[in-house]
Amino acid sequence: MLKIVLDTSIFVNPQSHHLFGKTPQEALSNFLDILKEKKDISCYFPPSVYEELMKFMENKLPTEKTVLLHKKPPSSYQSSIPSLFLYEFIEEMRSRVNRGLRVAEKYTRRGLSISPSREENLPLNPSSNGIKRKEEEIIKNLRTEFRIGVREGIIDSKEDFDLILLAKEIDAHLATSDNGLIKWAHKLGITCMSAQELKETIHASCLNKDKS
Repeated sequence: MLKIVLDTSIFVNPQSHHLFGKTPQEALSNFLDILKEKKDISCYFPPSVYEELMKFMENKLPTEKTVLLHKKPPSSYQSSIPSLFLYEFIEEMRSRVNRGLRVAEKYTRRGLSISPSREENLPLNPSSNGIKRKEEEIIKNLRTEFRIGVREGIIDSKEDFDLILLAKEIDAHLATSDNGLIKWAHKLGITCMSAQELKETIHASCLNKDKS
């Protein structure tokens, strides 16, 4: 029996869900249509991740479909994590906090440089001389660079931890499009699969069944 823990990104990420459907709802529905024929594959969602996924669904899926997904929470108080994993995570977060501060400092200086009140000590009129437009551009670039520097490639939510803990606990593959999850799951010896690999695995199971 192949066990697969599913991440929301498989059905929500535009680069992933198109493999199963045009929209997140269609992608999940089509996936479940295939899954119901499988006797050798079990798919799991931590409840926190399942609830997150349901927020992207326009309409409630029928129970005969959603019952195919095992909603299992990880045993958070019993699961063990290597101390080295925790040390590395703390060091990574420390590095990212420092990176975020440097990004904030850089864009603070840029913001001050466009302010006429910096030297003239006059009230700033955001609508004059295109200052408002420049401020909006600075804020947009700040948010983008901050997100890349601080959030990309890291697990930054309890849902992420639930996925890793559950996959480790039940010795399952983790299907995700999140590079941060993949990076940290690999540290714990968890096998990850992309949306494409998930699709191929499901269809390979169909072919094997037909041949038998």
